[in-house]
Amino acid sequence: MNKNLKLSRWMGGVMLAGAILPTAALQAADAESIIKKNCLACHSEEQAQPAQFSRMSHQRKTPEGWLMTIARMQVMHGLKITDEERRTLVKYFSDKQGLAPEETEGARYAMERRLNTMESFESAEFTEMCARCHSGARVELQRRPQAEWEHLVHFHLGQWPTLEYQALARDRDWLNLALDKMVPALAKDYPLKSDSWNQWQKAKKIPLNGRWSFTANMPGKGELHGVMTVKGGKKDLYTVKVDGEYADGSAFKGEGSAIIYTGYEWRANLNIDGVSMRQVFAASKDGSELSGRMFETIHDEKGMDFTAVKTGSKAKLLAVQPEYIRAGSTQVMTLIGAGLGENISLGNGLEVVEVLYRDQNKVVAQVKADSAAQPGNRTVKAGKANGASINVYDQIGSVKVVPDFSVARVGGNGGSTPKYNGYFQAEAWMNGADGKAGTDDDMRIGFVPANWHVEPFDAQAEADKDVEFTGSMDAKTGVFTTAAAGPNPKRRMSTNNAGNLKVVATVDDQGKKLTADGQMIVTVQRWNNPPLP
Repeated sequence: MNKNLKLSRWMGGVMLAGAILPTAALQAADAESIIKKNCLACHSEEQAQPAQFSRMSHQRKTPEGWLMTIARMQVMHGLKITDEERRTLVKYFSDKQGLAPEETEGARYAMERRLNTMESFESAEFTEMCARCHSGARVELQRRPQAEWEHLVHFHLGQWPTLEYQALARDRDWLNLALDKMVPALAKDYPLKSDSWNQWQKAKKIPLNGRWSFTANMPGKGELHGVMTVKGGKKDLYTVKVDGEYADGSAFKGEGSAIIYTGYEWRANLNIDGVSMRQVFAASKDGSELSGRMFETIHDEKGMDFTAVKTGSKAKLLAVQPEYIRAGSTQVMTLIGAGLGENISLGNGLEVVEVLYRDQNKVVAQVKADSAAQPGNRTVKAGKANGASINVYDQIGSVKVVPDFSVARVGGNGGSTPKYNGYFQAEAWMNGADGKAGTDDDMRIGFVPANWHVEPFDAQAEADKDVEFTGSMDAKTGVFTTAAAGPNPKRRMSTNNAGNLKVVATVDDQGKKLTADGQMIVTVQRWNNPPLP
């Protein structure tokens, strides 16, 4: 196979996890020697101490952003480096020229592979010029001076010369708009120098070794919790062991390795119950909390929101599982966190009937809600630990499908691209004081069990028999498994197994049936799958 084709497929995600996890993080001097040996044929050394090089020293990016840049040098410009050298360079640039925690806020969904995120930007020019070909988050997760933003415009036009003839470009003076309006705007909004980056460089970086109590929610499977043990820390490398369980009692166990970039960007590869998974987290500035997303390496659409607190760092209540209780009912609830005290406070109308299990990270208790308990949100405390709440409701007023719009992709069938399935949850809401569903005073209850099925989204989908050919929905879990890729001779004109579906959830609330629906586009394979979409 052509080497560049191999590297392009490597960039496509299957090997991304290992690509930025070095077996041994080398020193800055080693990275600079790699640059001097391999990169100065095209770049120049601007100064020796501190080392500064043309172009590359005038950008700041996330680890994924630097990985894409270096791999592009290999694919497009013939850069010759080993895998270990590439890992060393990603570590070097991420630490020396990364982003401060504040600079990644609002755009972390791209690093965390939240593939169904619907972007919205105030600037129409930004949307039309940048976010129509790739995510806007890819732009938001880098910093450059004005000259470098201008270089980026010329790179786009040189690499894709038909750009000015594409939609939203051929009908206007695209190049002058890009240079005269977009470049100054980008330099203003995403500058190379910033106070937040200067302050973060000076901040003390906290080691992340220790025991971490965590909570998460996996669509299609449900809530889970457990303990993550992190050891090491030399050269920012750690070993990780996870020991947890889902609400149904099934295990969630495994181990792997992690690395810290920029002092807070946590990246880990783990094998969980035989499945390769990846963690993309951000550590809090005080090193006491981790938050982000954990997902399967191959099927990154299958993942969970993940939060953790370091045991012994502070008292913190991460979550109450489940996060709701009906007035007049009794149920078993689990409190997850660190430093959980004995005195549990659930708020008015709720009481602990019996504590079934207790340690500093978890309390399992039978909880009773008075039949006259006022519906609403209650702050929960376990000693000094707080930070979580519970929703008290009397009846479900409406249901929403989450996400309400999603994209799934066919794949597999012996090909090089995997399937990307659909994962849905039913979110229950209680009507507010006005008694009407869908108004501003509604209260979110939480995710509830539902029965699932799909229907044609419109008349064309019905005529094309999309329900028959696109895949199958698991009625209990809300997981839609797409069909195989490739021309299907059973379909009209032997088209691929793509389609337009309505995803329908039905919730039984004590005999009352409530339904909600969303839309799912099942489309062709994801051929281009960069680290930042």
